[in-house]
Amino acid sequence: MSEKVSEKDRASSIDEKHQFQGEPDGSSIVAGSEGVTEHELATLRHVADRLPYTAWLVVVVEFAERWTYYGTTNIYNNYINFRLPTGSINGSVPAINRGGNTVAGALGQGQQKAFAIRTFNSFWVYVTPWVGGIIADTLWGRYKTIMVFSIVCLLGHVILVASSTPAALENSNTALGLLVLSIVVMGLGAGAIKANVSPMIAEQYRGKLRKETLKSGEVVIKSPAVTIQSMYLWFYAAINLGSCGAISASFLARDHGYWVAYLVPTCIFVMVPIVLLIGRKNYVVTPPRGSILLETFRVIGFALGPRWSINPLKTVRSIKSPDFWDPAKPSYYGEGKVPAKMTWDDEFVGEVGRTINACSVFLFFPVFWLCYSQIDGNLGTVAAGMTLKGTPNDLIQNLNPISIIIMIPIFDRVIYPFLRSRKINFSPIKRIYAGFLVAGLAMVYASVLESYQNKLSPCRGGEFHNQPAACEVDGEHAATRLNVWIVSGPYILVGMSEIFASITSLEYAFTKAPKRMKSVVMAFAQFQTALSAALNFTLTAVNVETKFVWLFGAFAVSSWAVGTIFFFCFRRLDSREAELNAIGQGQREGFHGETADTTTGVHTNDGMQKV
Repeated sequence: MSEKVSEKDRASSIDEKHQFQGEPDGSSIVAGSEGVTEHELATLRHVADRLPYTAWLVVVVEFAERWTYYGTTNIYNNYINFRLPTGSINGSVPAINRGGNTVAGALGQGQQKAFAIRTFNSFWVYVTPWVGGIIADTLWGRYKTIMVFSIVCLLGHVILVASSTPAALENSNTALGLLVLSIVVMGLGAGAIKANVSPMIAEQYRGKLRKETLKSGEVVIKSPAVTIQSMYLWFYAAINLGSCGAISASFLARDHGYWVAYLVPTCIFVMVPIVLLIGRKNYVVTPPRGSILLETFRVIGFALGPRWSINPLKTVRSIKSPDFWDPAKPSYYGEGKVPAKMTWDDEFVGEVGRTINACSVFLFFPVFWLCYSQIDGNLGTVAAGMTLKGTPNDLIQNLNPISIIIMIPIFDRVIYPFLRSRKINFSPIKRIYAGFLVAGLAMVYASVLESYQNKLSPCRGGEFHNQPAACEVDGEHAATRLNVWIVSGPYILVGMSEIFASITSLEYAFTKAPKRMKSVVMAFAQFQTALSAALNFTLTAVNVETKFVWLFGAFAVSSWAVGTIFFFCFRRLDSREAELNAIGQGQREGFHGETADTTTGVHTNDGMQKV
């Protein structure tokens, strides 16, 4: 699940807090806390706080939105790829064939066109978060932006239902045109919502660092950082619980046709504006903070100006220098000498630097999302050539969200607390790296499975050489003797990789972004999926079943290689977690109005730190 605040484990807390102790004996009070001393912060166990009910309302919004998204997109592959089953007018499988290997279908456009349209959908829905992020940060705020674009998204769903009615399917070109239009409209709405809903949930929590005595008598630290980490784990669980709506979609398409399968998520989406209205008086709402993009580019321009040189090595060294941002600060020029175009203060320059730091971490994610994209359709095509025994081939991909739902409580309640108790610093950078490694392992599984499938398929030899695995032989839908559930491995492994990498990317986008730029940074993080889709689109020629073995294998190697490069580029950030989270939380834009970070008590000056 495409689509995901930092690990404040006890071990890293001890290391980081000692860097910033105000008193040698640790008796000083952590700034912004409710009487917690440095010594208590370093020695007591850190636990999550209770979440406000408004956070759970946002979870419900995300649950409904993701149900409708995956409840439609997860059946796109069959809808576009395969033709109408014999005797069907709506794409459903006739009752007499439902116990066999016949798959639902409608438009009959083939694997490559289905791949192209699905890839465009992925690209579009992860480009449009820029629109939602910019509008929220500069004009409307997050709440109004989500509300307005939920109506836009609902309109797109109505168009999708119209595209799949029996009347529309009489002309496949008409149906295809309406499908593309619905994808454009829904993608605009869903993308704008996506950029804002994940920052909005974390903003609902307003607690401070404090001590609390449990019923057992143990004194613990109620940590905002651990709370937000837990919050995002459960937020991601809601995403995947919602995506399980695709389970019903597969059966609805098989038994009742595609217009019914698309109508159900459309009705569920009506929950989104309703829930938003229910909590409108209680949400913690972040107001828009004015146009910042133009100023951001100007800050970068002022900083880069003096750094250029005909010697590329000198340019790189200058950009990496600790004083890189100084020429963009008004204080650099002295009183009366500040350039007229410099309409910001030193703190804003620090926020821009922090934003770029946060964004740089996400630049490696397109390769990760390439691996994830294979479970959207290509593995469904592989499953179509296996023994189904009445199981819709596009049902199997729901094992991905189901496995995530099962694993998240285990990670949140067992694995992560165990690591904290053993003082093992499983930091955000390490978790993301683990995600790349597991995603590569999933692709190895897929490649080996497809190789074996090719050897068994009647569509791979003789007169049927190089045919799709789901071809017809003597008028019957061909299938290998492999049971379709064997393909579940990659879906489960990709789910585990998402817990490590995708959820952590949501954490990182929230904690490392300045308050005025959280939606924009979140949009940039999600934009990596769009870049992945664009890269994937260039591979359309090799997205045919006869080349899946090499395609999956190449993605595995790429994920391992890029993940390793990522780790060596950013591993030094592990020791600066607390420092980086404190940057940009100054008096003007402070966290909960404090003058220092509520977890570490770190005071900063200009807020600039270079990676």
